[in-house]
Amino acid sequence: MAVIYSQYLSRLLFIEIQRQQKILQRSDVEWGQLQRELMTLTEQNQIERNAVDKLKLVAPSRENIIFVKPK
Repeated sequence: MAVIYSQYLSRLLFIEIQRQQKILQRSDVEWGQLQRELMTLTEQNQIERNAVDKLKLVAPSRENIIFVKPK
């Protein structure tokens, strides 16, 4: 009887390990996506900072912005 219970418990633990590994894998994928998003945001911020600091560019005032509608 103890052997049967031990096998049953072993199967339950194995199933739980597999479930946790899937959760870990999804978390790893999400972490990678967040890292790429952070890099993108950092690069965009760096571009804007360089435009302002090195090229002395400024954003146009609201009245100087012209909207063009596509045909």
